[in-house]
Amino acid sequence: MARAAAALVLEDGRVFGGEAFGREGSCLGEVVFTTGMTGYQETLTDPSYHRQIVVATAPHIGNTGWNDEDNESQRIWVAGYAVREPARAPSNWRSRRPLEDALDREGVVGIAGIDTRSLTRHVRQFGAMRGGVFSGAALASQTEMVARVRAGRAMAGADLSGEVTTGAPYVVPAQGGKRFTVAALDLGIKTSTSRMMTARGIEVQVLPAAATLEEVLALGADGVFLSNGPGDPATADAQVALAEQALDRGLPLFGICFGNQILGRALGRQTYKLRYGHRGINIPVIDAATGRVSITAQNHGFAVEGEPGEEFATAFGRAKVSHHCANDGVVEGLRLLERPAFSVQYHPEAAAGPHDAAPLFDLFVQLMEGDMNA
Repeated sequence: MARAAAALVLEDGRVFGGEAFGREGSCLGEVVFTTGMTGYQETLTDPSYHRQIVVATAPHIGNTGWNDEDNESQRIWVAGYAVREPARAPSNWRSRRPLEDALDREGVVGIAGIDTRSLTRHVRQFGAMRGGVFSGAALASQTEMVARVRAGRAMAGADLSGEVTTGAPYVVPAQGGKRFTVAALDLGIKTSTSRMMTARGIEVQVLPAAATLEEVLALGADGVFLSNGPGDPATADAQVALAEQALDRGLPLFGICFGNQILGRALGRQTYKLRYGHRGINIPVIDAATGRVSITAQNHGFAVEGEPGEEFATAFGRAKVSHHCANDGVVEGLRLLERPAFSVQYHPEAAAGPHDAAPLFDLFVQLMEGDMNA
């Protein structure tokens, strides 16, 4: 099948040529790369990738097609998708359609045949930046395309959780009998996160990102969960205030990814933008207490300030940096030492694997049981 010409254009003027993949047209977003060799369906439907053009570093994408079971939300959230070599035909018993058909159906503009290795090295050297994909009739002169990219919105300062959150509260029932009720703040929550909690007897009451403490208390919640999500945590003042109020009341609290950054801010820490972020399913994290290394799934471009193993004072008692990245020392977890609250920067539900961090949901259960020594 003949494909239309396409180009991925960066704000620094670099242009990578290829061919259309998915819907023809144009898109703008922050260009980031993910190193996962599997799990592209989970990646594309993860709300944390909202307004980002995702570059797959694995050279072959689409081999297992697209199924009806593995979506992490109700739609594809990426702004665009860039791959080296798409599969000619999917081969998996669960596949219902080719990946490209799913992209086209949801209007996602992509590019194939691109030198993803060179692009990834460029982003690693110069950092994640604004970009655009242009194909078919949307192709224009380099000057015009670069101008359009530079007119796009930057990720720093972007308040995006309200664009991906649920429009109304909903309930995910516990499996095998209810033991606890958790108020889950939807900042971009993934389907597998609720599934991990319900499998442990937790009824998950999912609330919009703007939910208040009064709404949490009205549920009789045994704990509060702060989900993953897109955007700059410096904009999440309302969510930080909710976390502070929950901590004041001594409610058990568990946050992941964006939720880790919210807890960090509630504990008085600053956040900052990483050069190119951590995105993939092969990122090593060290537990400061045990020295154990877990291989984790991650997707974040911002982080909490701090040093590995650091203990610090907060308005809620002592806290510590509980986990850090083995690659670069970035904070990967926080824990209050005198109240039942903790968070991690990675994704312990990890639908596409690995599952080293899944026991963190058991830790949350233990805190709701009143075990502060968990």
